[in-house]
Amino acid sequence: MSALLPLRRPFELAVCEASRRWLIEELWAEQAVGLIGGEPKCCKSFLALELAVSVASGAPALRRFPVRQSGPVLLFAGEDAPHVVRERIAGLAHVAGVAFEALDLHVIAVPTLRLDLPEEGRRLGDTVAALRPKLLVLDPFVRLHRIDENAAAEVAPLLAGLRALQRRYQTAVLLVHHARKGAGHARGGQALRGSSELHAWGDSNLYLRRRGERLWLSTEHRAAPSIEGLALALRTHGEALALEVVDGVAEALPSDPPGASERIAQTLAAAAAPLTRDQLRQRSRLRTQTLGQALAELTAQGRVVKEPEGYRLADR
Repeated sequence: MSALLPLRRPFELAVCEASRRWLIEELWAEQAVGLIGGEPKCCKSFLALELAVSVASGAPALRRFPVRQSGPVLLFAGEDAPHVVRERIAGLAHVAGVAFEALDLHVIAVPTLRLDLPEEGRRLGDTVAALRPKLLVLDPFVRLHRIDENAAAEVAPLLAGLRALQRRYQTAVLLVHHARKGAGHARGGQALRGSSELHAWGDSNLYLRRRGERLWLSTEHRAAPSIEGLALALRTHGEALALEVVDGVAEALPSDPPGASERIAQTLAAAAAPLTRDQLRQRSRLRTQTLGQALAELTAQGRVVKEPEGYRLADR
């Protein structure tokens, strides 16, 4: 007979002090896995390096968010040349007011890192075991594998391996990942490129997006309140570049595009007389099948009435 699994009553479970729930207050939970996501040229790598420098030095992230647990940081920067990484980190250290040479930050000095290959996955695990970092930063996700990002069966094992590292060595794991092009209207997690496994995996996710010239940051945590509409700007400090919070700026988010039912309702509201199905399809710019389904729903709800001349709103 097999042994029973260990059981605990809820009041017997461990208690976590509030001060230990964060690695970086409001931005990244203690020992959390997650993503920094956004479309190209949204400063994802700058933000990842900002968090890395903050944890390695103990300086507040973005000069605003306190670091609750500082310590070693392990970084793989797969998109930039080593001299660019050095220059950016040196600049961030200068802006943070910490000594560049004293940073407890360790860069993985290889051009590629393929975690879908067992040998390279083991080497990363051995490196994490030796350094015991507070934070592991892997930038970007696309440079870590040769799998199909859209296939959940291929993405899930790779993410499971990173989760196993997090649990075994009590380290936070941050992936930098791209959003789909043209996904500016979608919620941050829904805009991520590839399998939905990526969104579901994260304990703490940060999303960057541009609205015109302005850069916006939002957060998403599994077990804490989120931040919406935090304005950021990439600014120069002498020869250094760093992201900063811009106070006093309110985000004016564009409204989501109307769904099929609302487009039909808006089209009928603007019409002086009932419209035929063909007229509705042309004016609302909907496919025939989509139009038929939406009309059936609106009619069943009593919002639209069908007459011999065509369709009209029920309250007209």
